[in-house]
Amino acid sequence: MSKSPSGSSRPARPTTNTNNKNTKNRTTTKQSTSDVRPGSKSSVSSDAKAKPGEATPPTRFRSRHPLITALVPVGLVVAAIAAMVVVKAAGTSNPPASASSHINATGGSSGTGDTGTTVLSPQVVAALSVPAATLDAVGSPSGDVLPNKIGNGSVLKGADGKPLITYIGAEYCPFCAAERWSLAVALSRFGTFSNLSGTHSSDSDEFPDTQTLSFYGSSYSSPYIDFQPVEEATNQPAGAGYQTLQAPTAAQSALVAKYDPQGSIPFLDIANRYLITGSSFSPQVLQGLSRSQIAADLSDPDSAVAQAIDGTANDITAAIAAVTGNQPSSVGSSATIAAIAQKLGA
Repeated sequence: MSKSPSGSSRPARPTTNTNNKNTKNRTTTKQSTSDVRPGSKSSVSSDAKAKPGEATPPTRFRSRHPLITALVPVGLVVAAIAAMVVVKAAGTSNPPASASSHINATGGSSGTGDTGTTVLSPQVVAALSVPAATLDAVGSPSGDVLPNKIGNGSVLKGADGKPLITYIGAEYCPFCAAERWSLAVALSRFGTFSNLSGTHSSDSDEFPDTQTLSFYGSSYSSPYIDFQPVEEATNQPAGAGYQTLQAPTAAQSALVAKYDPQGSIPFLDIANRYLITGSSFSPQVLQGLSRSQIAADLSDPDSAVAQAIDGTANDITAAIAAVTGNQPSSVGSSATIAAIAQKLGA
């Protein structure tokens, strides 16, 4: 099974097929642990979004390139996928959502039972609270890729009645590793994480050892949205693939079948209004950097890390604000977010 345009391969779902999709930058197609070879690579193209007044570049990071995909070696060995409980957003508390991101994260291997994760340092956790002024200074760089608008229909809501944000990825995937940073920063403007862990992508895939966070074992509380993450596998090799963690629910699998038949990861569905399949920027930006270095660069709007991660976080924030009715007002009233929302067609 081929990988998705902007990520590494992920546990395959029965609904995947080989039809090419007009996605943006590299993703990894979903694969079961037995379908994922530790050294396999995913195809890349680049279709970067343009700033106002600029011509749109010819390709995007997330778009799947049929030729490159065909050249990627992928193992096809049958293995059972262990079903795990999907971590749902905690909706019992309503923490204030400010204009800057705020994350409370503890945990790690001792808290989640995932040997591929570690406890995040307090410095990394603190740095994830990116000030609104920094996010505004970064804006929406042309090198990142905007979410795709997939419709104007009803906003998909979770059981709690709030707009549903669905993320599916895997810890071995370098493209998931890149996107996870931006998603965490964006979501923290609408609520609060707890028990986020540190991890890294596979050391045998391309962009090896990309340092990142893991949503496995975490919880998320927000008065505005319901966030449901799925980490399908660890970064720990198991046979021809990786150790499994979680399996998508039937509803999540239906979303993938409808919007991502190729089975790309990372997969992010924003209430059935906006879609991201693959990473919005190249993991190359993070190569050779520790989590501490990446986190420290988030507050420097001129750094390549902030341009990529904070810029993508702004794009995701604008898409989420569009489905929350521009709530909270501290986010929805931002001139930066409003400008991006216009580009999204919100």
